[in-house]
Amino acid sequence: MNRFIDRRAMLATMAGAGALAALPARAQLPDWITARAPAAPPVDYLAVARAQLAREGSRIKLADRVGIVDYGLPSYRPRFALVDMVAGTIDMFPVTHGRGSDPQHDGWLKSFSNLPGSLASSRGAYRTSDYYWGSNGSSMRLAGLDPDNSNADMRAIVIHGAWYAEPSLIATQGKLGRSEGCFVFGEELLPQILYKLGPGRLLYADRLSAPPPQPVLPPLPGTENIVRTGATSGEMPGATK
Repeated sequence: MNRFIDRRAMLATMAGAGALAALPARAQLPDWITARAPAAPPVDYLAVARAQLAREGSRIKLADRVGIVDYGLPSYRPRFALVDMVAGTIDMFPVTHGRGSDPQHDGWLKSFSNLPGSLASSRGAYRTSDYYWGSNGSSMRLAGLDPDNSNADMRAIVIHGAWYAEPSLIATQGKLGRSEGCFVFGEELLPQILYKLGPGRLLYADRLSAPPPQPVLPPLPGTENIVRTGATSGEMPGATK
């Protein structure tokens, strides 16, 4: 493992990871979101981890730590929860989603896909597998355990690092970049993620937080008094009994 991961860099990164996870999120949000979004109750990631470990049973060998990715949050928010099941603590880190899940590149995941070539994120439970050195440097393979992510190996969905996942981008761009479906972390954060999550553990991804509210657009001028008849109720104008 020393061949693939520089332990000195890893230990140095661990000391500053908390500060990186807490970087200010200068989001470029429309006014209607900031004005209308209710304060959503925090997700109990520890409870989610317990429930998913119970669901997977013997397919997960190590249950001391679990990774939970909350794709209900935008990419400018830390949304990868590293849950310590022994201590009951949770550390949060920024992580990307796939470009196929966010075609508009506004930082919000819109949909999941398990299809090859979709470039989208997949939901469901993964088992972390072996470390390897690939085109993106130190990486970790994943095995998809659900029908919604069964093509993870075929699609080469892995954990790796990249410049477009650096938390500093949040301050300048208002969001992270997008992957091709992989779970991508900033290059300085990656060693800690690989070291603490490690092979044989559970990684679970889904839209857990409440989605943002939809905009309420004002009517166009001159259409304020138009009454629309529903498709399944009411009568058509001029209908006779």
